[in-house]
Amino acid sequence: MSAPVILAIESSCDETGVAVVIGGRRIRANAVASQVALHAATGGIVPEVAARQQLRWMVPTLRAALEEAQVDWGDLDAVAVTYGPGLIGSLLVGVNMAKALAVAHDLPLVGVNHIEGHIYANWLTDAPAAEPLSGEPPFPLLCLVVSGGHTQLVLMHDHGSYLLLGQTVDDAAGEAFDKVGRLLGLPYPGGPAISAAASGARAATRFPRARTTGLYDFSFSGLKTAVLREVAGYRERDEPIPVDGLAAAFEEAVVDALVTKTAAAAAEHGVAAVAIGGGVAANSALRAALHERLGATPLLIPRPEWCTDNGAMIGAAAAFRYAAGDRADPSLEAIPNLALSWSTA
Repeated sequence: MSAPVILAIESSCDETGVAVVIGGRRIRANAVASQVALHAATGGIVPEVAARQQLRWMVPTLRAALEEAQVDWGDLDAVAVTYGPGLIGSLLVGVNMAKALAVAHDLPLVGVNHIEGHIYANWLTDAPAAEPLSGEPPFPLLCLVVSGGHTQLVLMHDHGSYLLLGQTVDDAAGEAFDKVGRLLGLPYPGGPAISAAASGARAATRFPRARTTGLYDFSFSGLKTAVLREVAGYRERDEPIPVDGLAAAFEEAVVDALVTKTAAAAAEHGVAAVAIGGGVAANSALRAALHERLGATPLLIPRPEWCTDNGAMIGAAAAFRYAAGDRADPSLEAIPNLALSWSTA
């Protein structure tokens, strides 16, 4: 069986992504229309605005991907789409577009979980078509998914087999970055802004690390409150706020929490490798700390542009769903709180 050529659509939040992926690994096209500049004005994503922009950019992004890939509809084996989790309005734009394309061109439809897409970004490669592919990520594989809406530690024993080891009990790591960025007066999105401010800066304090009931669960709400109180203290004393130093202290606390639990889980479960995904996975401090703490355990890191939302990661996950015979019918619905199907052992 030849490697499937899949057109993949991602519209779970504010990015409009359309990609053409071959065999779940090689990218023929990966077009993304970003809304970052638009939402910077409000300091965060307004769901209704994001959905309207998805409507505006879906067709141009689709055309850009098809032109870049230089494929015809007859060259495609399937259409894939994120159907959750995410913002309901944004999801509906992508799901309805994918269903229409699948029906119009008589192609199978594959529904993909957004979290699964972030995991499968680790299967993508930019190796030229003339070069052989390197090996795939090995199992058992520990996956740390860190984004604006999700923070999870997931153990994979095989394709489609997910065991949830832990997750955030309140704010996701990316959400905390955005909120703390606003507290410090930094531009949106908070993750890159805090990372830039923290680079080369000395931590102004040591923020507490949250204790959670679950061994591998995370909590960032208390950390966010600690930053708020620290900023308020400087204002009450009418002292300059050491933005760079507080950014460094906050980033240090988040990275410490993520890395400590990831390293412990990797050791307990004897994994063959650790993979990261999601927007926060592009953070250089997190990448460096994981490399240091994991020792001899291989660390898989997608390219930064594959960490943020994009269609290529959906195409990667869809290829393995397609090979397993998974097909969605025209009644596929957008599910904003969609969860992965968790294993129990």
